[in-house]
Amino acid sequence: MNRTSMTLIGAATALAALTGVAALTAPGGEDPAAASAAGRRPVERSTLVCPQPSVSDVAETRYTAFAPKGGKGKGDAGLFRAEKAETGGSESEDGGGRGDSDSDKDRDKDKDGNRDRDADNKPAPDPKPFAPLSTPGKPVTAGSDSSDASALFGSAEGRVAPGWTVQQTTSVGAGAGRGIQGTSCNVPDTDFWFPGASTAKERQDYVHLTNPDDSSAVVDLNLFGKKGRVASEAGEGITVPPRSTVPVLLSTLTSERLTNLGVHVVARAGRVGAQVQAVDEKAGGDWVSSVADPDPSVVIPGIPGDATAVRLVVVAPGENDADLKVRLASPSGQIAPAGHETLHVRGGMLTAVDLKDLTKGEAGSLVLTPSEGGTGATPVVAAARVTRGKGAGQETAFIPGTAPLTDRATAADNQEKGSRLSLMATGKSVKVRVTASAGSKGGSPVSQTLTVKGKTTKSLVPPRPKGVKGTYAVTVERLSGGQLYASRMLEQKQGKVPAFTVQPLPDDRGKVLVPHSGQDLSVLND
Repeated sequence: MNRTSMTLIGAATALAALTGVAALTAPGGEDPAAASAAGRRPVERSTLVCPQPSVSDVAETRYTAFAPKGGKGKGDAGLFRAEKAETGGSESEDGGGRGDSDSDKDRDKDKDGNRDRDADNKPAPDPKPFAPLSTPGKPVTAGSDSSDASALFGSAEGRVAPGWTVQQTTSVGAGAGRGIQGTSCNVPDTDFWFPGASTAKERQDYVHLTNPDDSSAVVDLNLFGKKGRVASEAGEGITVPPRSTVPVLLSTLTSERLTNLGVHVVARAGRVGAQVQAVDEKAGGDWVSSVADPDPSVVIPGIPGDATAVRLVVVAPGENDADLKVRLASPSGQIAPAGHETLHVRGGMLTAVDLKDLTKGEAGSLVLTPSEGGTGATPVVAAARVTRGKGAGQETAFIPGTAPLTDRATAADNQEKGSRLSLMATGKSVKVRVTASAGSKGGSPVSQTLTVKGKTTKSLVPPRPKGVKGTYAVTVERLSGGQLYASRMLEQKQGKVPAFTVQPLPDDRGKVLVPHSGQDLSVLND
């Protein structure tokens, strides 16, 4: 056999091998049979960003990391410190951020120009991870009581990647923002909405932008008030250097004192983690989590039954007006709040309404849907500011419009007391399994299966692990039925203050749809 024949055979063999791996159905042209044959597989890598906690001298922050069982192979997870950077200026004319300047590129070089090397010309050691996790099914905890604690970022690999979650809970004993400030560390992205922020005199609201990647991100902060878009040149082209965090005080972006403000974070280059920290001088504070993508219908799950005030904030991002029906899904069914059965939101503007005496002692969920005969399916974003207590004993938290829990979600950092789940079914009844993990210092997991009736909210204390010691995680799995929405509330009495925080539980996206591949030798035909 001559060399030419051998070459042709080798090429054909290589092509056949490649097509066996890469002949996947192209997006937009799916074969129904191929799509039906696709399988859901655990993700192999996930990334999270935690914002800088409170700068108060009387604040204590606890981090709890957890991954449910179900991942494959080996792997571990950990968080690393993000450098604090000043608010960046506008981007350069070529569209790149100032973070791509020579100073940024050289930040990790030594005097000889070698990157990441110590005095002996050896590679610098990797930094020690914070809250490292290597075993699924058991949480790990870490803490900080420093007023200069940093934002964090990190990744999970292998068996701890699917569903990896980190809860950041800060207890502030006194002063502005006193109470509990809690947030689930979020996934970096390019687009976030935050209804419920403010530039009022009694508020000090920051948007925290953290870049986990090795290149700069350039971010625009767009503000929306009751009269529409708020002009703010200072919010355009903010550069977030690599592996750094930039806190931006919202009151520096506009001279207007706006009680209710919507913030739209858009990364025009790169990606960031984004969270808004709302600090009130008298009424406590909390983190404002990003809401689900704009949609004609919105669910805000988990309003506590003892809420003394509920403020609903809605933004219609587009040009069209939105006419909405407002309903409270209680344990017995849906009811219309007296005097606020419908809500009109003008296009490109924000509308806020105070829903007094909304819950009447029963926990519930707000449900917004397009009104019949209204403007139709106009997408909106919404959140609720919830107050518990009265007078000097008030504390506030924010509950965003939340994406449905289609498969599984986890809430970490549950204590022996003070945790409560809210589960809401918008249509058909939903069968749900709730699992309490082992404790961080001991104990064994416990599960219970329950049904959430259609168009109701079920509020419950999650099961406790057997012999639990330390903190534990609660995983909620949707087994069958209609759409499910969920949230978790942590509460802790601080004197006369009913301190609390609420975290939404959207799907953890621990699994992805992976089409099956197959050989396609037709590519070898001339």
